[in-house]
Amino acid sequence: MEIIHISYPLSKTESGEGNKQLSMAIGHFDGVHRGHQDVIARAVTAGKERGLTPAVLTFSPHPKEVLGHGQHYFSCLTPPRVKMEQFAKLGVEIVYIMKFDREFAALPPKSFVDCVLEPLGARHAVVGFDFTFGSKGAGKAETLMELCSPSITVNIVEPFHLENQKVSSTRVREALGQGDLEVVNMLLGRPYEVCGVVVHGDKRGRTIGFPTANLELDGSYVQPRLGVYAITARVDGEQYGGVLNFGMKPTFNAGEIKPVMEAHLFDFSREIYDQSMSIQFRHFIRAERKFSSAAELIAQIALDRDTAEAWLDQHLQ
Repeated sequence: MEIIHISYPLSKTESGEGNKQLSMAIGHFDGVHRGHQDVIARAVTAGKERGLTPAVLTFSPHPKEVLGHGQHYFSCLTPPRVKMEQFAKLGVEIVYIMKFDREFAALPPKSFVDCVLEPLGARHAVVGFDFTFGSKGAGKAETLMELCSPSITVNIVEPFHLENQKVSSTRVREALGQGDLEVVNMLLGRPYEVCGVVVHGDKRGRTIGFPTANLELDGSYVQPRLGVYAITARVDGEQYGGVLNFGMKPTFNAGEIKPVMEAHLFDFSREIYDQSMSIQFRHFIRAERKFSSAAELIAQIALDRDTAEAWLDQHLQ
C-alpha cells in the first residue's frame, strides 16, 4: 500500500497528469471502527467493479484538534501506524494523508472538489452520511454529490448499526472510559490496542512474585478506564496472555502522578527492556483500588491473574 503525504495547495507533482483513477473513501476514520470499515470496503468494492484503484483520503491532525472543537481529540483511538495497517487489511492501495491546517480548513466546498479530488484522480467517492467539508463545515455529503457531478460519482453510506445502536468513534471513546471492553471491541471489530516500548519501572512486581513490563506508549491514545484487564500482548511476533493494571498504584504511591500500564505476562520470563510491545485489551476485570497492605494486594493480584487466565482460556480458544 502506497502512503502519500500531501498539503494544500497541491504541488504540480501531486496534481499532475498521469495520476491513477481512484475509488476514494474520504474521512478521518479515527478508530477505523465497523462503520468506517463499511465506508472503506464500499470504495474498495466499487474500485474492483469499475476498474479504479481503491484509495483513502484522510486528514492529519484531526480537524477538531486544529479548530479547537474538543480537547479529547488530542488523543486517538488509532495512531497513524495502526490506521494504515487497518486500511491495508481492507484492500486499500493508496492512502493520501492531507495536512489539515487552517488554510485547508478555509477552503470553499467547490474548491475541495476542483482543487483536491479532481487533481488526485478521484472518479468515485464514498463518504459517511455525516461527512462535512469546506469552510465552517458548509459542505455536507449531499453537497459533495452535487459538486462532483458528473465527473465524480458519490456514494453516501448510511449509519452502521450494531444491536440497534449507531457505531461511532464517540461511542467507542465513551465505552473505553467505562471499561466496557465487550462494547469497545464489538464496535471496532477487533480488540482495542496500544503500542509502546518496555521501560524500567520501580521493579516492585518482581519482589512480590508478579514481574511486570511497564509500557511507555508511542502515541497519545484514548485512555481506558483505570483498573485491571485481561489482555494479550505481542512481543517479537509472539502472542502471550496476561493481566494488566492501568492506574496510579495507590497502595504504594501518594500524590499526583500519571497512570502507568504494567503488564504481567503468563509463562514469560525474558528481559525485554527497550523492546516494542503491543497490548490488546480483552476484558475489564475490576476497578483500581487501594489495599491496606502489600499482602492484601498480592492476594488480589493472584485472583486477578486467575480471573484473566480463565477468561482468556474460555474466549480465545
